[in-house]
Amino acid sequence: MKRFVEKPNVAIAQAYVNEGGYFWNAGMFVLKASVWLKALEHFRPDIHQATARAWHHRHTDPNLSTSFVRPRKSEFASIPAESVDYAVMEHCPGSTFPIHMVPLDAGWNDLGAWDAVWNVLPKDQYGNAHVGDVLTTDSRDNLVHATSRLVSLVGVNGLIVVETPDAVLVADKARSQDVKHIVAQLQKSQREEYSAHRKVRRPWGWYDSVDEGERFKVKRIQVNPGASLSLQKHHHRAEHWVVVKGTAEITRGSETQLLTENQSTYIPLGEVHRLANPGSIPLEIIEVQSGSYLGEDDIVRLQDAYGRRK
Repeated sequence: MKRFVEKPNVAIAQAYVNEGGYFWNAGMFVLKASVWLKALEHFRPDIHQATARAWHHRHTDPNLSTSFVRPRKSEFASIPAESVDYAVMEHCPGSTFPIHMVPLDAGWNDLGAWDAVWNVLPKDQYGNAHVGDVLTTDSRDNLVHATSRLVSLVGVNGLIVVETPDAVLVADKARSQDVKHIVAQLQKSQREEYSAHRKVRRPWGWYDSVDEGERFKVKRIQVNPGASLSLQKHHHRAEHWVVVKGTAEITRGSETQLLTENQSTYIPLGEVHRLANPGSIPLEIIEVQSGSYLGEDDIVRLQDAYGRRK
């Protein structure tokens, strides 16, 4: 390999195609971790040092069947944001870190947009590609991706419809790349959908916000065996917990109790509390929140096994 060029502009890329003798990087690298670290330290010592600091202050989640390592958030956020291609790969040819290109004769599609997904999916006799519970009539060349409910199309052509529990996207198939403009609007307006799904993973398990309205929110919560939420309290909400599967260890104030299926408890506003799973199977509960403010930032953590403060 004589040279590695990351993301050439259109004119240069076209010249490469016209001239021939160039290969397209599929982004698959095979190397030893030790070699990568040495190359990173050589070409970008600032990234290497910042990464080393984040790793030195790492935290390992306890009470999990497989240990999960988390670099400390503040140090991790300080690592310069640079792709591996710009930071290292472009500098390797001719250096003490030579790289070798291996030709791969295979089909390739990075599925970078929804129209690319439509291209590779099987289609019906009218050119429609369906995933999930979908019905269509008098419609052609559409992609419908339904994950949680029935989606129906009537008399439309060339659309992309993506339905999830979080949101629904409807776009002209020829403009599927422009979804980035919607993402920019979500970010600008500080919408919750920009950074979080309805179902949110946590070190101890997950929660799914199944319903909410004025002064209430309903969550389905699963806690992994041996895991626990933080010891915490809320300034603006009270909570009702109903166990639907497994065994729950409930800390409420100075009291601790065990609850099993169909049993429930009430956490008053401002009460210090914790939910834990002492059992060997996942614990599932239904949580009903009520109060004047139900945002996720209304959590005061007093103790946390995962090193979280907020």
